[in-house]
Amino acid sequence: MAPEDVQRRNPVKATPESLAQARRVYQYDCAMCHGEDGSGKSDLAQDMKLSLPDWRDPASVAGKTDGELFYIISNGKDHMMAIQDRHKPEVRWSLVNLVRSFSKQQPGKPANAPAPTKPREEPPKQ
Repeated sequence: MAPEDVQRRNPVKATPESLAQARRVYQYDCAMCHGEDGSGKSDLAQDMKLSLPDWRDPASVAGKTDGELFYIISNGKDHMMAIQDRHKPEVRWSLVNLVRSFSKQQPGKPANAPAPTKPREEPPKQ
């Protein structure tokens, strides 16, 4: 990986729409190994005896720039296949945001679970 790859900045903001798009791609291309929740503990990963990072742990990506994650997502690493020929750069940058979002989830809450809603207040009785 070249220094310019490491220094690349993510041009895609982590919006609900971009994360939803990234989740769809993740479910199809990534979850089979990295797990639905980013834990790296899928059945396939265990069968292949792969040691994958647990993205729910902030330390797993803390030392990596967005450029590094984009490079890995685009070009693959070890057993991981490259996806740069299948997805536009904007989608791959959204995947970087999704990977980072796994560690920002509440403990015990799946990454793709909807955010909790506030209970509806009833109007005061008169």
